[in-house]
Amino acid sequence: MGIPEVELNSGYKMPLLGLGTASFTTALADEVKAMVHAIERGYRHLDTAAHYGSEEAVGLAVAEALKLGLIKSREEVFICSKLWASDAHADRVIPALKKSLSNLKLEYLDLYMIHWPVSVTQESAFEYPVANKKNIIPFDCKAVWSKMEEAVKLGLVKTIGVSNFTCKKLEDLLSFATIPPAVNQVELSPVWQQKKLVDFCKAKGIVVTGYATLGSAGQFWGSDRVVGVHTLKEIAKAKGKSVPQVILRWAHQHGVATVVKSYNPGRMEENASIFDWELSEEECKKISEIPQSRGMAADGFVGQDSAIKSVEDLWDGEI
Repeated sequence: MGIPEVELNSGYKMPLLGLGTASFTTALADEVKAMVHAIERGYRHLDTAAHYGSEEAVGLAVAEALKLGLIKSREEVFICSKLWASDAHADRVIPALKKSLSNLKLEYLDLYMIHWPVSVTQESAFEYPVANKKNIIPFDCKAVWSKMEEAVKLGLVKTIGVSNFTCKKLEDLLSFATIPPAVNQVELSPVWQQKKLVDFCKAKGIVVTGYATLGSAGQFWGSDRVVGVHTLKEIAKAKGKSVPQVILRWAHQHGVATVVKSYNPGRMEENASIFDWELSEEECKKISEIPQSRGMAADGFVGQDSAIKSVEDLWDGEI
């Protein structure tokens, strides 16, 4: 199984399909086993985050894959992690990255992203939803990004990016960035296609990676609302494919990378079997007409006592 890659504006290549690891409840040994299986099946892009609690498992899986000879060197895998909101402060970026590297038992990350354009105090470290909204304070993007850039210069990470950034927030970031973000990881699916944001990122040389592309039914905020869409079921039946395959193929044809969390070996293989067939223009047109709505509003960061007063403020009206 060959998963195609995209060249990032940093000059490095990223596989267009990654394994998501936001499981939160899976036992460590089961996580490691699933990740090793994914590497065995050809996955080379593992997506984790400090907030997921899966960094240790990713590191153990890479070590096990090396031991088993599934990969010859660490350079064969693309590992990305994310800076959580409680570490989105200038003085905490480098220590947080070093902690992630320690959890992963790696010397560098391939990609490090700001998880949210949000800062919270240490009293609410890794808490979501944030209970005390007073602990959500103004996010100093310029100061935080300068430390992300420093991490590149220190050799701790090859490529830097962001997650959950709107067009407006990206425009602000690009106005002062010395090293532009290479990736913006956002919610993206047939029911939240984000055409404006995708077009903006393409114009700026930023690769969009979609999360919740299949709806994230296993997450507290996820649902079956994506895979349950009648149009997608009809297309899948006509193609002799599964609904997830149709969705992931649609994303691929729109020039978007995806990270998909499934620890089921059969589904892992199925999700990766999307690169040797196509959706027709007519099928893509039908998908483009699906009614749109955001799944992850992130209202756990919002409140009258918060630096972010409304969901509209967080998403700059892009909701």
